[in-house]
Amino acid sequence: MEQYQSLVILVVLAILLLSSAIRILREYERGVIFRLGRLIGGSGVKGPGLILLIPFIDKMVRVSLRTVVFDVPPQDVITQDNVSIKVNAVVYFRVIEPQKAIVQVENYMAATSQFSQTTLRSVLGQSELDDILSQRDKINQQLQQIIDAHTEPWGIKVSNVEVKQIDLPQEMQRAMARQAEAERERRSKVISAEGEFQASQRLADAAQILADQPSALTLRYLQTLVEISSEHNTTTIFPVPIDLLKPFLNK
Repeated sequence: MEQYQSLVILVVLAILLLSSAIRILREYERGVIFRLGRLIGGSGVKGPGLILLIPFIDKMVRVSLRTVVFDVPPQDVITQDNVSIKVNAVVYFRVIEPQKAIVQVENYMAATSQFSQTTLRSVLGQSELDDILSQRDKINQQLQQIIDAHTEPWGIKVSNVEVKQIDLPQEMQRAMARQAEAERERRSKVISAEGEFQASQRLADAAQILADQPSALTLRYLQTLVEISSEHNTTTIFPVPIDLLKPFLNK
């Protein structure tokens, strides 16, 4: 009986040792392995697949290599032209060097998050509101370059940064709406004036042609008669030749 109990204990211990010694990493995972506190094999990175560890001596930290989509919480920003706005953004990054992400920084997710928030406030605080609204692609690229340069020592690659939403004060929204309305009215007046100018040019050209060709004026009179008679009007207008009125006009 005692031998049976000892055998059961040995089997249980063997199972526990195997379970603590065997690790399986997915395709997108890597394991940073420390042996007695030191990285093994230089980089200390293993995987994917089956990983064998020495129980109680080796310690493995899993690191995912997939792209992380991180929402930067809304930040209160005062622009260069003293406008208070609230801005949030989204950051796309991934770990490319797992050993640096574990060794060089305590928590790479929290560190990247905090640095993204401070960079967002700093960059937008140095820009005017019109530039933030009209040159968003340029600001996104600037944010990506700054954050990527500072997170590179942590083994992190920032692939993209997008300013997602900009909340303006109510009075600023009303002022921008009035400005947009005034701009639309200005464009409407310019287009109307341009149309009047082109129409006057055409009329001047037509008048010059009619003045040079009296027969053309007579044809125009006849065409007007046809148009009036086709509308079933009771009044008929006959054109009077201009030559008959010239003596009275001269007097």
